[in-house]
Amino acid sequence: MKLAVDTNTSTAMAFKLMFSVALLLSLWSTAECDFLVEGVLRLECRDRYFVIAVDLAATGEVPRFEAVDGTGTYAITEHYAAKCGYTISILSLLGLVELRASYFSCHTERGAGFSFRFNLITTYKGVDAYYALNKTCSSPLPWSPREVTCEVNYMEVSVRSELPCQSGLSDVWSILGPPYSPSTEDWQVTFQNPDEQLPPMNLSQARQQGYIFDLVHDRIVFRTPYGQLDSYHTEVTGIPVEVVRATLFSRKSWVVVMVDLIAACSKDEGSYDSGYMIWDTPEALYPSLGKTQISFGLNGNLMDQAAAAQKGFIMGRSNSTVQIGIPYNAEGGYRKSFVSDGLFEFYIFNLDLKQTSVDERHEETVVWFHRTLVTPLLSSPLFIEDQTDVEDGTFSINLGKVPRDVELTSVQLNGQEFAVPFNDSIAYTLTEVRHSNKSHSYTLKVPLRDPIVIQEFSKENAAMLHKLDINYTLIVTPGDEPYYHTISATALMAAPPPSFDVVCTESGIDFKLAYRSFDYLWDFMIGSDRLTPALAANHGYTMSNDSQSLLLSVPLFTHGYKYTDIGLKGFLGTFTILVRDRETADILTSTTKTCLFNTTEFIMCSTNGWMTVAVEMPAHSHLVNSLCVPKEADGTRVLFSFPLHSCGSTVKLAKETVTYQNKIYLDTSENAVEGMTVRCMYPLASLYRLFSLHKFESDEEGVGNIIPFVETTKAVPATVTPAVAPQITRTPSLPLPPFYPTVRYIKVYRVQNQPGQISKGPKGNLQVKKLRYA
Repeated sequence: MKLAVDTNTSTAMAFKLMFSVALLLSLWSTAECDFLVEGVLRLECRDRYFVIAVDLAATGEVPRFEAVDGTGTYAITEHYAAKCGYTISILSLLGLVELRASYFSCHTERGAGFSFRFNLITTYKGVDAYYALNKTCSSPLPWSPREVTCEVNYMEVSVRSELPCQSGLSDVWSILGPPYSPSTEDWQVTFQNPDEQLPPMNLSQARQQGYIFDLVHDRIVFRTPYGQLDSYHTEVTGIPVEVVRATLFSRKSWVVVMVDLIAACSKDEGSYDSGYMIWDTPEALYPSLGKTQISFGLNGNLMDQAAAAQKGFIMGRSNSTVQIGIPYNAEGGYRKSFVSDGLFEFYIFNLDLKQTSVDERHEETVVWFHRTLVTPLLSSPLFIEDQTDVEDGTFSINLGKVPRDVELTSVQLNGQEFAVPFNDSIAYTLTEVRHSNKSHSYTLKVPLRDPIVIQEFSKENAAMLHKLDINYTLIVTPGDEPYYHTISATALMAAPPPSFDVVCTESGIDFKLAYRSFDYLWDFMIGSDRLTPALAANHGYTMSNDSQSLLLSVPLFTHGYKYTDIGLKGFLGTFTILVRDRETADILTSTTKTCLFNTTEFIMCSTNGWMTVAVEMPAHSHLVNSLCVPKEADGTRVLFSFPLHSCGSTVKLAKETVTYQNKIYLDTSENAVEGMTVRCMYPLASLYRLFSLHKFESDEEGVGNIIPFVETTKAVPATVTPAVAPQITRTPSLPLPPFYPTVRYIKVYRVQNQPGQISKGPKGNLQVKKLRYA
């Protein structure tokens, strides 16, 4: 299959190969570029050559080229390319194939311009496809008397022809005769090197050895591949140079015509230094007067020295040497990442340089250099920035300086792999940011307390160490060679205080704590007292404590409960365990549990001086003061709630306790009274004030009792003359009489709080400091 494509109608006749060509479009300028076949990125005429660029990704395999002229097609092999003025560069890591053809190449048709015809051959599943690529170029610059092209694989010299040849030198050269023939059309060539002058040969022999001589547009052209037997190597100002010196001559009658053809090219391969690709060439490869004029650039875009300097290029002259410095990030260069026991990068520059010199006859010699310069593999380290915010509770890791041709495909967190992009169902986020320098970065965020994070206690820091091992998997595109970048992120957080598991039971509240290795950092407090086995036994708790766990059962009505919403239908009981820092004594957290309880009978003795009692008794019951009736009744049960020093209560001061007592009466007959004695007993040492006017204060709840009784003589409630009774605070639902005990004020000090105000009796008992009677 052969398809002819004209450059003037290329867009309309574009043909698809097999793959997309989007990859390398960004690498090439589209100026003067016609897209002929999808995959052909460029057909462009330059100053002294024609260039075709093809995308390897679009062609599948490395494409082949054929040169086409009126005599047939010619496969452009490596040997044939160097001989006939073609250069094929396969930049596989860039995914690019480039063909450059000299204007004097073998199969270029010369007329008003230089016409190029090529076949691009691609292979897919063993089947070849042919695409014809045609372009006609005209030289944009006038030709100098002598021009030398130093290509990658050959040297080419063209000189202005002033020979009096009517029929054309090319016709003369087509007639090959024996050496030293007297024929006027017998042209021969001889080569010289510093050691000897080789015997002459005719042009047929020269062609067999890989040399080309031609006449094009009145210019004599000589071309030779590098490394021929007749060329030689030398050094000029320390720079390796390859030289070929040929003399073309012919005798016509008694006239001998001689053309001196010499090509000398710098063979410097370039070096990399401090961010610049350096390339050197001798300033005077040919006889000249004064300085040479230099212009250079990348991909055929030549600049003078001033313009190049503005773009960061460097050109210097020293010891008759011209040195070019190309910045690694120069526009027009190509960058590629590479994986080889690490992540590397290299840069490729297609350097074009024009060197113009003038000889003693004021005739110009122009040397054109085309060099593909490649930096060595340069380390391309990725940048890791740990932006973890402990207060925010999140690992935040930034992976930066990721090259534009490197993509993140997956992330492994502590051995668990996640494909990129992350699924919305997970608690981690990965954000990509693209930067103006054509790199990009990824920010990974993982909660510190996420189960995937390893948490260990650091004894050295007395804190929790959070560990997250991250393994990034990246690939260089195009391709699938993976690169793994592993980091370990850590964060120290204050060790979290323990928290109990709590359940309500019918008889109380159960607390359970599974010990961690660092829970020794805290004390557990009930109020202001540290929870110990002795304290638990003293308060009636059931406590089990070993190296694995702590179990604490707190029965109802034991020390530490707070009661609210008290009624016959039930009440809320709340118990709190505080967690205290053992070193600083600061309370850090607490575990509080509130449960709903419902018991038939109960008595509560509060720390603020109230007694609350629920008993089974008819609603028409009352306290010692008959005006104190139930706050709530349901027919079989009653609820009383009253201040300890009201409703006819009595106070008994014993050696270590203070007891408040009242009675609930139920009239059963004229001479008999049944009821309950209710009392609240407080430790004397825990009371700051037994009562003072309307105030009552105790460190802890009192212990209550309900005792049934039967009396044969009905008690008469005590009364207090209203004139001497102070105003008291009443609860809205409970009518209280203005009743107070006989003792108006008693104050008892705790030994540990105010030892200076306490005196002891003969047996060391506490002494009452003040007594006041009505």
